[in-house]
Amino acid sequence: MAKFSRVQVWSKMEELGLVPLFYEGNVEVAKKIVAAISAGGGKVIEFTNRGDRAFRVFEELIVWAEKNHPDVILGAGSVPDPITAGLYINLGANFIVGSLTNPEVAKLCNRRKVAYCPGCGSTSEISFAEELGCEIVKVFPGSQLGGPGFVKAILAPTPWSKIMPTGGVRAEYENLKGWFDAGVVCVGMGSDLVRSDLIKAENWDAITALTAQCLAWIRKARGQKLYTGIEHPGLYPTSRVSAKEIVDWYAKVFDFQVSEGSSSFFLSSSGPGRIEVMKGEPDHPCHIAVRVSDFEAAVEDLKAKGIELEEPRVRPTTKAVYLKNPDPAGNTVHILWMA
Repeated sequence: MAKFSRVQVWSKMEELGLVPLFYEGNVEVAKKIVAAISAGGGKVIEFTNRGDRAFRVFEELIVWAEKNHPDVILGAGSVPDPITAGLYINLGANFIVGSLTNPEVAKLCNRRKVAYCPGCGSTSEISFAEELGCEIVKVFPGSQLGGPGFVKAILAPTPWSKIMPTGGVRAEYENLKGWFDAGVVCVGMGSDLVRSDLIKAENWDAITALTAQCLAWIRKARGQKLYTGIEHPGLYPTSRVSAKEIVDWYAKVFDFQVSEGSSSFFLSSSGPGRIEVMKGEPDHPCHIAVRVSDFEAAVEDLKAKGIELEEPRVRPTTKAVYLKNPDPAGNTVHILWMA
């Protein structure tokens, strides 16, 4: 059974704007590819059904991903018929992608509440797929059909259509900007992102960096804000109250969930945002973590404004840096990027 609902899948596709896709016959290599993409912020990944016994690789890959990368939404692509779709759905595929539109696959996916993104190459095919209940349709092959100009022409009379092109989508800013300026909601990117030379060299960090770069280019193309909001406030114990007492109070009063790290606790619930409670530094003012969409761009923006920064802390899935000087009230501030 799919771990993520089709609404969650469609929403995440639109939110990120990028669906990396790949095929790899070696399951251990496939795991490293998924881990690398996830570390760069790619959370919706299509494993294409192209090699012999591809479903065997997917079977092991999705079990591993659910345990090791629970926020990754893994689906199956190049699915032409309901038998193949049923096989992948029973293995846990969270979405199905096809290079063509098959109404029987759509019926099966609807019955199982699984997102289906069929391949379309004309206005009639897109309209037919939408009648079948497909929220996001795949335009394939994108470049051969006319590229961004084709998408723009389609959306002129049917602006409600949600299109994801694959084929002709490249890991270049101008290319991505062209697609998003035309009105796509997301793009599918294969060999230009999950590059064979990087896989052969086992350069997983490069795939991570390229994924993060493509997501940053997409945010820029969409005109999304660099500073996206408050990620969390950080509270400190006092000479009278311990960190544990603060945490217990919030957990009791608001029924917040508690997770403990080496230097702090985090309090959260089902909605956005968290509270961090530091274990040390009693009587310290609060700190504020500001979420950013592009860490490197935010660093350069702050420097351009004359803001001095401490040494950045860069990890595979998080990047953070504190401002050297506090805000006017004495609260320290840091920016935070999270994959």
